[in-house]
Amino acid sequence: MQNSVRFVLNDWSIDNAKAYGMEKAYDLNYSHHQMDNMGIQDLKGRLIFLFRLLKVDTIVCWDPWEHYEENHDHVVTAKAVEMARWHAGGREDYPEHFDVELKPHTPKVRYYYSRETQRVNRIVDISDYIDKKVEVNMLNVTKGPAGQGYRKKMRDDLAAQGKRLPILGNDDDTANFNWVKHFVFDIDAKRLNFGQISNKKLGEEYGLEWAERYHYISDLEDQTPNNMEKYVKENAVSK
Repeated sequence: MQNSVRFVLNDWSIDNAKAYGMEKAYDLNYSHHQMDNMGIQDLKGRLIFLFRLLKVDTIVCWDPWEHYEENHDHVVTAKAVEMARWHAGGREDYPEHFDVELKPHTPKVRYYYSRETQRVNRIVDISDYIDKKVEVNMLNVTKGPAGQGYRKKMRDDLAAQGKRLPILGNDDDTANFNWVKHFVFDIDAKRLNFGQISNKKLGEEYGLEWAERYHYISDLEDQTPNNMEKYVKENAVSK
C-alpha cells in the first residue's frame, strides 16, 4: 500500500502500523474504552487537519451507520471519521488551516467495516495478504486474542491430557501463527473476532481463498449528471 498512514487512537502499537507497511503513524493518544466520554469535536478537528495535510484519498474504518455495534470506542471513532471526511472538503470549517496553506480536501473512497452485513456491498480478496494480517495481529499484545498467547495454554492443556493438535505444528512460532490464522480468522472467528463469518468461509462463498467484506463508498464512481448545467445549456436564450 503506497503512501499509507494509520491514525492510532489508543492502545495499538505504532510498530504494528509499520509492520503493515505504513509509511507513517500518528498516535492520537485517546484512552481505551473511554472515547464516549471525550469531546468528539476534538477528534473530528484533528482528523480534518490530517485529512487536509496528508491529502488522504482512502479511509478504512468502522461503519458509522452500523446499528448493532456494542463497542463505544468503535461508534465514536466511526462517527468522528465520517464527520471529518465530510467537513474536510469545505472552506467554512477550521479556516485557520488555510493560513498555513492547507487546502480543502475530502477523502473520496471509504471501506467501512461492521459486525453485521446490512450495508455490505464489496468483497475484497485478501488471499495474498492473510499471512501478513496474521503476523501483524500477533504483534498486538495489548489486546486479544491474537497477541495474548492463548496458543500456549491450548497446547499445554492438550499435553497434560497426552494429546496434541496437528494444526499447531511442532514449534512455538508455527503454533502461534497457525492458531491465529486458523482459529481467530477461521474456525472460531465469530467468538474470537468481530465478524459473523470467518475470512476463510467468506472467501469460499466467492471462489476465493480468504476475503473481507466492507460497506464500500466511492465518490470517484458517482456519475450523477449535472442536470441543472444541462438544462441551462439547452434552454438559455439570447436577450
